[in-house]
Amino acid sequence: MTDLLTRAHLNRALLARQHLLDRRPGPATEMVDHLVGLQAQNAWSPYVGLWSRVAGFRPDELGEAFWDRRVTRIAVMRSTIHLVTAADALLLPGLIAPLHAKDLRVNAQHGAALRTLDLAEVTAAARALVEQEPRVTTELGRLLAQRWPDVAPSTLAYAARGTLPLVQVPPRGVWGRSGATTWTTAWTWFGPERTASAPDLTDPQVLAAEQERFVRRYLAAFGPASVADLQSWSGLTGMRSVVDRLDLVRYRAEPSPGAVREREVLDLPGAPLPDPDVPAPVRFLADYDNVLLGHADRTRILSPEHRPHLASPNGVVPATFLLDGRVAGTWDVPRDPKHRGPVTLTVRPFVRPTAVQADQLRAEAEALVGLMAAGADDRRVDVVDPG
Repeated sequence: MTDLLTRAHLNRALLARQHLLDRRPGPATEMVDHLVGLQAQNAWSPYVGLWSRVAGFRPDELGEAFWDRRVTRIAVMRSTIHLVTAADALLLPGLIAPLHAKDLRVNAQHGAALRTLDLAEVTAAARALVEQEPRVTTELGRLLAQRWPDVAPSTLAYAARGTLPLVQVPPRGVWGRSGATTWTTAWTWFGPERTASAPDLTDPQVLAAEQERFVRRYLAAFGPASVADLQSWSGLTGMRSVVDRLDLVRYRAEPSPGAVREREVLDLPGAPLPDPDVPAPVRFLADYDNVLLGHADRTRILSPEHRPHLASPNGVVPATFLLDGRVAGTWDVPRDPKHRGPVTLTVRPFVRPTAVQADQLRAEAEALVGLMAAGADDRRVDVVDPG
C-alpha cells in the first residue's frame, strides 16, 4: 500500500473525475456515459448536473437525445431512477438484477404478496402489456389485476418494475415538457438491433467481464473508493470478489471523523490524483446528485456537522452547492422553464461565505437561474444570510 490519502485528496480526486473542477466540452451524452448515469428522480435534475459539468451545455441537446433514443430514464443503481445511455439501459438492469430480486422478496409493502405469486408469469404478462403500447403505472397495475384480482394493482406494477428493464418514454424527462410516467421495455424502446448487440449476461464469462468493467467505470468516475463505497453506490453486495479479480492500486485513507482506523481505498492504475490544494470553483448540484450518493463514507464531500442540514423525514436529498469543493448550502427555484413572471433562485448557505466566495456564489447562481428560468422576464438571486 502507498502513502496515506487525506480527505482533501479524495475530495479533489472526486471533483476532477466528476468534472466539477473544470467543465468538459460536450457532447453531454459522453458525460452521461462517463458518470455511469445521473440521478434522475426528478426530471430536471440531470439538466443541472450536466450544466455544472459540461461546457456550453444546452437543455435542448439532452431533450433531443431522449427523442433520438440515445438516453433514457430507468431504475438501476440502488433501484433508483437514473438518466443513462441506451447501451447502459440494456446492460445495467441485468447487472443490478440481484438487488431487484432481493427487494421483491423482502419489500415491506409488497414482499408478502409477491412471495405467493409466480413472478415469471407476472413478468411475462407485464412485458406483453407494455410492449403492446407504453403504459402508465396505474394502467399497468389495473390490467395485471384482471388476471390476479387478489393482489393489489400497485404490487403487480411493482413486480413488473423489479423484473423488467422498464424505461420512461418521452415527453417525460424532456426539458420544458411534462407527461405522466409511462413505461415500456428497453428492448422494445431501443429496438432489436441494439438489443441484440447488448452483452449476454447469461454467459458466466460475459457476466464476469461486465462486472469487472462496472467496477472500473465506477472508480473512473468516483474513485479512489472502498468496496463499501462501491456497494453503497450500486446497491449490490458481494462485490469484494469482483474487486479482487482486478489489478487495482490500493491506498490507505485518512480515518473518517470519529473513526479510529484508516480505510483501504482502491483505484485504477494511473488514475489522476490532483493536488489537494487545487482551487475548486463554486458548483451547483441537483437534488440527489451523484457526488452525494456515490460513497458509503461521504466525508470527502460533506462535513459531518453539515449533514443534518440535508436530513429530511422522507429521505429527500435537497439541491446543494459546493464552496471549496464541499457542500456548503442548499438552493431552490420554481421548476417551470416557461415561467414568464419574476423568478427567484434562493441560496441558503450553512455558514456565511467570505466576500470572495459570496461574489463567486452569486455569479454562478445568476448563471444557473438563467438556465432554470430562461423564459422569465425577471430573474433574481436571493442569498439568505445564515445569521
